[in-house]
Amino acid sequence: MAAQLRRLPCLSSGGREEPGAGRSWGPGGGPASARSFRCGYRTRRGAAMKPRKNTKRVPSFRKLLRTSKLKLDNKLKNKQYKQQSAAKKYRKEQKKLRQAVRDAVCRKPFPLEEYKKKHVAEKREEEEEDDALPLDMMDEDDLKLMEDLAQKASFLTRDISSTEPVHVKKRKHESVIEKYEKMPRRMKTEPEKELIHLLPIKDKSGIIPQTMEKPVLNVEEDEEEDAEETDIAEDFSEEPLPVLTPEEMAAQRKIKLQERKMHIAAIASAILSDPENNIKKVKELRAMLMEQDPNVAVIVRKLVMVSLMEIFKDIVPSYKIRPLTEAEKATKVKKETQKLREFEEGLVSQYKFYLENLEQTIKDWKQRKLKKSNVISLKAYKGLAEIAVKCLCELLVAVPHFNFHNNIIVLIVPLMNDTSKTISELCCEAVQKLFKQDKLGFASLGVVKVVSGLVKGRNYNVRPEVLKVFLHLRIKEVELKKDSEDIAPKKKFMTYKEKRKNLSRMQRKWKKAEEKLERELLEAEASESKEKKLKLHTETLNVVFLTYFRILKKAQKSPLLPAVLEGLAKFAHLLNVEFFDDLLIVLHSLIASGDLSYRESLHCILSAFHILSGQGDVLNIDPMKFYTHLYKTLFSLHAGATNDDIKIVLQCLDVMLAKRRKQVSQQRALAFLKRLSTLALHVLPNSSVGILATNRVLMQTFPKMDLLLDNESQGSGVYLPELDEPEHCNAQNTALWELHLLQRHYHPTVQKFAAHLAVGAPDEGSRALSLDLSRRPATELFEAYSMKGMTFNPPVPSVTPRRKDTFSKKESCLSEELQQHISKTVTHKNLDFAKHLKESSLS
Repeated sequence: MAAQLRRLPCLSSGGREEPGAGRSWGPGGGPASARSFRCGYRTRRGAAMKPRKNTKRVPSFRKLLRTSKLKLDNKLKNKQYKQQSAAKKYRKEQKKLRQAVRDAVCRKPFPLEEYKKKHVAEKREEEEEDDALPLDMMDEDDLKLMEDLAQKASFLTRDISSTEPVHVKKRKHESVIEKYEKMPRRMKTEPEKELIHLLPIKDKSGIIPQTMEKPVLNVEEDEEEDAEETDIAEDFSEEPLPVLTPEEMAAQRKIKLQERKMHIAAIASAILSDPENNIKKVKELRAMLMEQDPNVAVIVRKLVMVSLMEIFKDIVPSYKIRPLTEAEKATKVKKETQKLREFEEGLVSQYKFYLENLEQTIKDWKQRKLKKSNVISLKAYKGLAEIAVKCLCELLVAVPHFNFHNNIIVLIVPLMNDTSKTISELCCEAVQKLFKQDKLGFASLGVVKVVSGLVKGRNYNVRPEVLKVFLHLRIKEVELKKDSEDIAPKKKFMTYKEKRKNLSRMQRKWKKAEEKLERELLEAEASESKEKKLKLHTETLNVVFLTYFRILKKAQKSPLLPAVLEGLAKFAHLLNVEFFDDLLIVLHSLIASGDLSYRESLHCILSAFHILSGQGDVLNIDPMKFYTHLYKTLFSLHAGATNDDIKIVLQCLDVMLAKRRKQVSQQRALAFLKRLSTLALHVLPNSSVGILATNRVLMQTFPKMDLLLDNESQGSGVYLPELDEPEHCNAQNTALWELHLLQRHYHPTVQKFAAHLAVGAPDEGSRALSLDLSRRPATELFEAYSMKGMTFNPPVPSVTPRRKDTFSKKESCLSEELQQHISKTVTHKNLDFAKHLKESSLS
């Protein structure tokens, strides 16, 4: 009993837990047996000795539960691992067996069964009696070993002569001769064929020789073909074609062309009269694009291209057609709906094929490639390509809402940079028209993205006209300051709780009907959302500015720089404030470098002041360097080639002086007024009118400008006209003597402006200008009085010549007697000089 009590601490939960109790050593039960052995040893020892004191803490019940769970998990894992190992080993053996059988089948080994075909084995033994080793001379162990090897699959595939193990790997450094010797031989059952040695191929394993069989020519077949060709030639020679004169050929061509025209017109009228039923006839008309008659092929193809373009412009709906889903195709619909679906599907497919034909025509011309049938020459292909480009341009502008519009954009934009000037101008004009008529901005955004990708892909080596199309974008309608309609809170409909609380039953009923009507009106409203339009325009401008900044950063010496500066001057007021400082630094560095032309530097100045006139008012930037540069370069203008640049100068002056009058000092304004008056003396009349109109604005905007109309000097110093600093040239000490010279100008409008400024530019009175001249800006007057068309504005009055045969009596120097004698003898008749001229020529 005492021994049993002494065993309890080892077996019960309150006893001492031996090390390794929380581990499982597998199904063999290693730790459990060891634990029982130790417990038994301790009980035998405790009968003679005093039991040891348990110093360890008694494990809790939760710990015992956790330990037992770990044991169970480990046992389960070991069991699964053993099963997986056994299955894996079985799969490997099966795989080896299958591979051995497959190799044995390929090598066709002799059967190893002793119970089959004994007579064959006996015959073979008889034939090989001399060489074979008799079985009675072999040991029983050797014989048993051979039988065991015969039963193994690896014995079939093993080279018995080798002493290597069964599963040894192939040696990597095996010699080439041994490899060649082990390769199977083939018997020569067929006669050798002549081989042609080709160039070898180099692979990882080495050089692989290449050969090809020499083709055998059948002499008899060639002779038969030659005989047939000669027979056909003889048949044709017997019936010669009639020889036509050029007049007969022209008449025949005219008849054929007229027939084709009538056929095209008939098909086109049938399609336009009933598009839904005759949409299949578009395919018939499109087949005429492959006209094979060389006499009329070019003209017929051109006519078909233009006819199809006009047909599609007329029958294309005002919405985009999307493909039907599988569910929509499976559902049953009305006959009218099914008919409309078939028409839309046919229209989209025929439109797609037509665009592909146009694209293929352009590609063939660009690649200088002819079709298999040489019906049209390469020179004629250029005319076809131009017509194809015209059709694409028309469709680009006419149907921007329809399918495949993005595909047309991708075709047209690269042609804007084409070497052919005609095609380039056609594409640029089409894109400009698209920009002008695109009210929402979807099509404009697509074109701008493709143009930006083209500029980047060509490494900024494109024509400047490609970037100049950005100037026709309608982004100027978007302003940063929102309209009052947008700022005003939108009207919200009342909730159900608000209605119950504030309205009676009858009022709720009327309110419900009113809200329903308002919702219907909002849904029926055709105008697009302003927020959507603003979002599209913002995205378009981001792409435009990204293109401009790339060129300013990476291609400052590119011919695209003038177009970039011109675009920045137009859209700079829409630029984000974060870019202002960096952009102004770049513009000033471009001007200071001296690499720009005069026009490009003017665009830089205009861009800088557009930036500062918009959101740039909040920036504390002094643009004095830009004022100085413009003042210094004003005398670079003259009546020659730079006369057109005066328009940009007038725009710069308007932004720099008139719109920034609070930031401009009086000295600066006086200096510009004096230099502009001097410039007006040696430019063309339209430039003089524009400059004097700017001077009028300066005199009315800035006070004390009438100082220059007085001969007395104001303050100290002498006027220094050669100084390039407008603040320090002492312009207040000079006078506008140029106005007296301009009052004697040959142009009447210049005279009016000069006389008006000489008296102080009054708004009222006898010296005031007419409304036509006073209300128009300087740039508009510059364009109105331009002499580009070799016309003079206002027109010069015609002078009526005096008749030489009529004199007044006062002007006559003859005496009265002589005058009476002449009147009696001479009778005035109407002389016909043409008659006398004919008579003289005949004689």
